[in-house]
Amino acid sequence: MYTIGLEEEFFVFDATTRRAVRRLDKRFLAGLKDRLGDSVSTEMLQSQIEIITPPCETMADARAHLVRMRRTLGDAAAVHGLGVAAMGTFPLAFWPEMTPTSKARYGAIMDDLQMIGSRNMMCGMHVHVAVPDLDARVNLMTRLTPYLPLFLALSTSSPFWQGHLTGLVGYRLAAYDELPRTGLPELFRTKEDYDEYIAALVGAGVIPNASYIWWAIRPSVGHPTIELRVADSCTRVEDAIAIAALFRCLVRALDRNRELNADFDRVGRAITAENKWHAQRYGVGATFIDPFSRAPLTIERWLGQVRDIIAPEIDILGCRAEIGHLDRIVAGGTSGDRQIEIFQQATAAGAARLSAIKDVIDWAAAETLAANDLASAA
Repeated sequence: MYTIGLEEEFFVFDATTRRAVRRLDKRFLAGLKDRLGDSVSTEMLQSQIEIITPPCETMADARAHLVRMRRTLGDAAAVHGLGVAAMGTFPLAFWPEMTPTSKARYGAIMDDLQMIGSRNMMCGMHVHVAVPDLDARVNLMTRLTPYLPLFLALSTSSPFWQGHLTGLVGYRLAAYDELPRTGLPELFRTKEDYDEYIAALVGAGVIPNASYIWWAIRPSVGHPTIELRVADSCTRVEDAIAIAALFRCLVRALDRNRELNADFDRVGRAITAENKWHAQRYGVGATFIDPFSRAPLTIERWLGQVRDIIAPEIDILGCRAEIGHLDRIVAGGTSGDRQIEIFQQATAAGAARLSAIKDVIDWAAAETLAANDLASAA
């Protein structure tokens, strides 16, 4: 119960030009498949690649898998003159240059989404926590929704879009929300409500199945899990593990106490939508609104409230160090904060915009891999 698995998406780029690749090198992909098997997967655009951990009993096991697979990605990329970077958006990815991956599912999605599909240049981190009962997962989805802006704020790594600073620390969801069936989930309380919604869409031929629901949190279709999808791809592996640990603890706490957030309502959901925007715009520097008391809320205070809720889970699941790392994210900023800082320092020193962007990419690529050396230090 409450085992955890992670999916991390990465951008693949040309190590010389720093531009996202148009087409994924087949030799690079074949080599990864030989070494990682089904733990590596293509994504809808050929500039992206995904790694998938197996279900893990401990956060240490999950960390070990991410460390090993990130290292394998980096080693394989270097052989072919490529780089990999865990970022929510890639500064030198341009949607007219992107090539869809040839796969039946992706082809159908691209046919439906048209230009919006071609603009899907976003990488996220998905966290799965095992909750076998679907009815419980649907109910959990609703009661976990208030925390989605918190997870987003802690993970922001997407301040750039097509060569420009956006003014947002986390632009990824602003672009992703162009797609249908994204954003905050509806306020479904029971499996019956959720099933009725899915049946209506499938019956009308709008979607073939529930895997085409891309909300920021959802009951997984392929696994008996509740799936967090709101987070940007985390540049630093220790950030990824800390955010995953927080989600795992919250799932256990809310699953074992069905009264927690049972009063989350339409007003609370509307406030959460506003909080989501503030997380995208300001990241850990945002001022939020408590969806229940309606009072202003800093991220430090919000984390303190959540720690009170998950206090038993922190020790039961053995993730005190991972939860402690969240304070370092808040104090030191996210990947998105650091990317902005690097860019602004370079341009202030007289660097051209493209040169400053390359500095950002070089930092992110190095941190994506160098963080592996820190992963066991938590």
